[in-house]
Amino acid sequence: MIGVKNLSPSQFLEGISDNPDCVLLDVRTETEFKVKRIPGAINIDILSPEFHRRIVEMDTNKCYYLYCRSGSRSFHAGLLMAQKGFSKVFNLDCGLAGWKYSVEKG
Repeated sequence: MIGVKNLSPSQFLEGISDNPDCVLLDVRTETEFKVKRIPGAINIDILSPEFHRRIVEMDTNKCYYLYCRSGSRSFHAGLLMAQKGFSKVFNLDCGLAGWKYSVEKG
């Protein structure tokens, strides 16, 4: 796979459920993350200057599942990761706006 693969919410849930070694990455702002998130997610804001520094420190061989509010920021984050050599990057195509499964709040 080259680039980012968009997944429906059910495909995304299946991916994060079936792969315990995957990294679930929320690329929204820290404020958005604190309000509501998918359980087990780590937050690295794509709009932060830290984003590029943090992704280059990550293992390019791991599997990454990315999401944001609507799927746009996470898709762009995935493209940046693919350019840095990440080969297994998946995007929640509708973001949290279309996510009907478990979330953590507060």
